[in-house]
Amino acid sequence: MKTRTLKKDKVNIITLGCSKNMVDSEVLSGQLRANEIDVVHENTKKDHNIVVVNTCGFIDKAKEESVNTILDQVTLKKKGKLDKVYVTGCLSHRYREDLEKEIPEVDAWFGTMELPLMLKKFEADYKSELLGERLLATPQHYAYLKISEGCNRTCAFCAIPLMRGAHVSRPIEDLVKEAEGLVRRGVKEILLIAQELTYYGLDIYKQRMLPELMNRLADVKGLEWIRLHYAYPSKFPLEILDVMKERSNICNYLDMPLQHASDNMLKAMRRQITRAEMTDLIHAIRAKVPGICLRTTLITGFPGETEEDVEELKDFLREHRFDRVGIFTYSHEEGTSGYQLEDNIPAEVKQQRAQDIMEVQQEISYEKNQEKVGQVFKTLIDKKEAGRYLGRTEFDSVEVDNEVIIHSDRKLAIGDFVNVRITKAYDYDIEGEVVS
Repeated sequence: MKTRTLKKDKVNIITLGCSKNMVDSEVLSGQLRANEIDVVHENTKKDHNIVVVNTCGFIDKAKEESVNTILDQVTLKKKGKLDKVYVTGCLSHRYREDLEKEIPEVDAWFGTMELPLMLKKFEADYKSELLGERLLATPQHYAYLKISEGCNRTCAFCAIPLMRGAHVSRPIEDLVKEAEGLVRRGVKEILLIAQELTYYGLDIYKQRMLPELMNRLADVKGLEWIRLHYAYPSKFPLEILDVMKERSNICNYLDMPLQHASDNMLKAMRRQITRAEMTDLIHAIRAKVPGICLRTTLITGFPGETEEDVEELKDFLREHRFDRVGIFTYSHEEGTSGYQLEDNIPAEVKQQRAQDIMEVQQEISYEKNQEKVGQVFKTLIDKKEAGRYLGRTEFDSVEVDNEVIIHSDRKLAIGDFVNVRITKAYDYDIEGEVVS
């Protein structure tokens, strides 16, 4: 590719948003490297001359962060510190025409499915044979595995189908081959991600195939942990749990966003499930896999939400005592069915409700962590900071969940598993010592 610099091009990829975006960036980097183009993630050396910003367009805060990041890179280009700025990802896919007018300094905009087109800007060819050959942006001991793209659900608040399209599953053979390649590179934990895990296989196999995929991945030698993210509760296939119980390297962990607990809100959000049905499902999950860690995500401030709805959600949390909870405030997204409703709850009220809900969960989390004191857990070492090691148990996913603060007189290797006896517990983290 021709630029005004004489030295060889170096591309820096900046990734915003979710883990699915990270995988897209990793795939892009793998393609560039295969075409002998120097590429890095989140380059701190600032010795690159081309930037690709992989944007998020999920909610207002994410969109704002994406736009600000683009503007920052454009400023560097104006100062002569960059030759090219390219933008891809969800925000670019959804608002390309508007953004082209507002930020003309960007050299090219690409949608979420336009990797081959982007590679042409680098005079590079898309190499379909590079299955799973990606430059990991994560530490080498864990990686995300995206099993499908898009979503067929019609949740009233969600714009993801507008940006990612309909659900498309990847073949089991391809996913197993990619997992095997990741393990050969030192990956010990794979986190399965999709917009909707439980829908996997319906399009290409005409039946839900997540249990079969789990079994096939569990057979991959050297893969010690497999973790499930983003399962939809309506018509949840309970056979997933049979596989989880049978296979020792599938974490007893399930991330199942429920979004709310009030029937009024569940209906308004088009979640295709009631509170009573969710209660039955939670009981069934815990009966099949005793001790399973249940993580959920909630939304507060959807149009029409009342204080009674919020109280019902708090009661639901107290009743079911989830291990992990995340919460978003509602973002009014054009193109969604929710956009037809009046966004009638002030931002400060949404935020206060979110805080009140998380205070309920904070107490539950503290009590659950206290129960772990004295127990020993297999723990994966993620990093070392300030003279102490930080790790995770099978009940903790990357970044969103608890960390284990580990004290050890001997040197521990990042990516190794150790047994840790818990000595202290806090609201969201636990602390312990390595035992032999």
